[in-house]
Amino acid sequence: MPGGDLRTSPPVPGSLGALIGRGALAGIAAGVLAGSVAFILGEPHIDAAIAIEEAHAHGAHGAHSHGDDELVSRTGQKVGLFLATSLTGMALGAIFGTVAHYARRVASLSTTPFILLLTLLGWLAIAVVPFGIYPANPPAVGDPDTINQRTLLWLAAVGLGILACVAAAAVNRLLETAWQSLRVASSTALFAAIVGLGYLALPTFDDVPGDFPATLLWDFRVASFVSTAVLWASLGVAFAVLSERAARKQRLLV
Repeated sequence: MPGGDLRTSPPVPGSLGALIGRGALAGIAAGVLAGSVAFILGEPHIDAAIAIEEAHAHGAHGAHSHGDDELVSRTGQKVGLFLATSLTGMALGAIFGTVAHYARRVASLSTTPFILLLTLLGWLAIAVVPFGIYPANPPAVGDPDTINQRTLLWLAAVGLGILACVAAAAVNRLLETAWQSLRVASSTALFAAIVGLGYLALPTFDDVPGDFPATLLWDFRVASFVSTAVLWASLGVAFAVLSERAARKQRLLV
């Protein structure tokens, strides 16, 4: 069955400013929720990694403690986690609202499917693709001398994810009148090809100490991945709820 215009309700309503504000509000809520998940799932693993780091430092220097030179205590860091995730969510939500403003001009979906698809693409581009080649590591893992290089390469991986998602969406749009299965297969294949070639081109790091517990590393990475999934999922759902509410108000005023 050829594809067609799937939109059954108006696109995301509101001006650019309204969408940015809506995204920021949804992002703050998502950030608080993601921070709670990170606190519950991730902080115990960070404590365990720091304990290992301190044990190694103590063995090497005799009397070193991780708390001797830290600017913010672990308690302060844990409280600051919620502030950090809230601000991150707010900034991410504002960007999401801006992208939604421009993307809705070429969208053929109705409000909620469009927002959820945009959320999925954003999560793939900014979280999943970079995580696939540069997964998160606990504080005790990684060479401090390569942190700038690793940061730049992570940004390159984000760019790769964005490129892959934009290309896949463009192909899907070009094949608008084709079979739905062909559109999905073509977009998925192009996305996978771009990401695969990018992974081959980007350098990798093997900076995990050989004696670092594999289970702890795995659990930390799972917690980090789940936290980003919660952030994006709650951002998308909250943005969709606020947009549907705005659309309903708009219809009542007509």
